[in-house]
Amino acid sequence: MGGTDAHGTGEWVLLSYRMPREPSSPRIALWRKLKRLGVAQLSDGLVALPADARTREHLEWLADEALEAGGTAAIWIARPAALAQERELAALMAEARAVEYRGVLDAAAAAAELPEVERAAAVRRLRAELHRIDRRDYFPPPERDRARRAVADLQGQSASEAVGS
Repeated sequence: MGGTDAHGTGEWVLLSYRMPREPSSPRIALWRKLKRLGVAQLSDGLVALPADARTREHLEWLADEALEAGGTAAIWIARPAALAQERELAALMAEARAVEYRGVLDAAAAAAELPEVERAAAVRRLRAELHRIDRRDYFPPPERDRARRAVADLQGQSASEAVGS
């Protein structure tokens, strides 16, 4: 991610955008893509991600989509004025991912009671979900490791039953 300054804050890439109200489908599609990226919503029409080549490129593509839909968009590189602001933003992003990881933990616990074939399918689904979450996890919470272990344990449970059959 971007380097840090004298205050210890790093660079962030910001997307400022406005979309026409109608038709609503481009606005909804853009919001869904932003959500999949795991952006921090700073205010209406202003989102942020830790700056690196990948996050900047993703937001540039979405800015182009906003423009093609008749909206406005601009990309900014910025630093929070204080380390406390950056920590607060990172904590909000980490908590959003923690909620998702807790969902994986709950699903893994429920899948442990399933028959082996259904459990194996749940493992595949949960591994894919972990991969999706990992792509937008910039500040990993403790729940990440617990969710990974739970899915690995579930997979091990399925493998040991397959060997015992």
